[in-house]
Amino acid sequence: MRELWAQSATEIAALVRAGRVSAEEVTMVHLDRIARFNPELNAIVQEFPEEAMAEARAVDAKIARGEEAGPLAGVPVTIKVNVDQTGHATTNGLRLQKDQIASQDNPVVANLRKAGAVIVGRTNTPAFSMRWFTNNSLHGQTLNPRNRALTPGGSSGGAGAAVAAGLCAIAHGTDIAGSVRYPAYACGVQGLRPTLGRIPAWNSSAPDRLIGAQIMAVSGPLARSIADVRLGLEAMSAGDYRDPWWSPVPLDMGAFPRRAAVCVAPEGMVVEDSVAQAVLQAAEALRAAGWQVDEVDTPPVRQAADINAKLWMAESRAAAAVIAREDDPDANIVFARMTADSPEMDLAALMTALQDRVGVVREWLAFLETYPVVLCPVSGMLPFAQQSDVASQAEFDAIMEAQLMQRALPTLGLPGLSVATGEVDGAPVGVQLIGSKFREDVLLAAGEVIEAACGVPVVAGL
Repeated sequence: MRELWAQSATEIAALVRAGRVSAEEVTMVHLDRIARFNPELNAIVQEFPEEAMAEARAVDAKIARGEEAGPLAGVPVTIKVNVDQTGHATTNGLRLQKDQIASQDNPVVANLRKAGAVIVGRTNTPAFSMRWFTNNSLHGQTLNPRNRALTPGGSSGGAGAAVAAGLCAIAHGTDIAGSVRYPAYACGVQGLRPTLGRIPAWNSSAPDRLIGAQIMAVSGPLARSIADVRLGLEAMSAGDYRDPWWSPVPLDMGAFPRRAAVCVAPEGMVVEDSVAQAVLQAAEALRAAGWQVDEVDTPPVRQAADINAKLWMAESRAAAAVIAREDDPDANIVFARMTADSPEMDLAALMTALQDRVGVVREWLAFLETYPVVLCPVSGMLPFAQQSDVASQAEFDAIMEAQLMQRALPTLGLPGLSVATGEVDGAPVGVQLIGSKFREDVLLAAGEVIEAACGVPVVAGL
């Protein structure tokens, strides 16, 4: 049997429920691995081993009493530091919030606990969760376990690194502009941005977010296999009245035509050859499995990305005084460059952006009636060098272009799945699948086909 830290969440849960290993043993193995490798990687920035062991013993006690321990029985998971977990600081990578202790669990955390998961740590994010890189003045920089010279992605960079390094089996992440999908891509694992309303989330430790984040930000799972992504999605999706956006929609939405649209360079975005090859390889895998795959252009993406920037930066501008007070060097640069690219809106401009959003979403939903899956790049480039977004204006601009599909999708409220396809010259590479509202089941089915052809990601060699 493989080492427990190398096993999938699906395998671990089955072993624990069957009594072949204890949740306590699984947790100890992962805590030992965290103690050994996390000091260098800095993926997990809040550790509480005694609390984790107590959770594991509670799972074992349930099993001993003959009770149902849950679909994630004994599975080690991590939580991103921008959501509430009782008794821990919701820092969001900020010195200003280092003492913002949560008094209750965010719904997504509560759902993972109810499913039997054991939380082994909280993962790093950039200041304000505002970059595709993970570094901040409070917790420091997270390294990519597959290649230390590359970003682990952001903002859920700690989550992606923790999964890739075998520090946990499933990681929680959040996504408002690619923050689940890009860390999965950069760390060579799988990551799902679910439909708006699929997974409930809410932080009691802070005021409700403004309309842009309400309709674009979601929580989602990262894991080393599509099967584990599905398992994480099932656990995280349980209903919670505290999130008014949550919708009681079944995870299995029934039969669908096996048709996919492949677009290597949506709306003319700049795409490196190695990224284009990954998309074409994935298209061939779908064809070989009996899917009809047509090369077609997508509905508008640049307009969707522009709306994303307008709404996201409107919220960021509202927090400009806090950004200035935090005075994180990287956040200052990124905030200045992103706001320069997205002029301030008055009320009329905000209303127009929200109006335009409806039309773009309608176009995408119509397209997805014909093609239930859109296959495209996660990013136009292989994972970026560490800190390259703050190195120069030219590099920042190139990164913004490369992340076109990361920025467009949240505007639409649609699900997106990042699927790893291998490595190119020491850099992870993968593809993105986009589906219609609440059709995560379609994306996971297509993702399994690509995963079977390209191989299930394994723990990084550390």
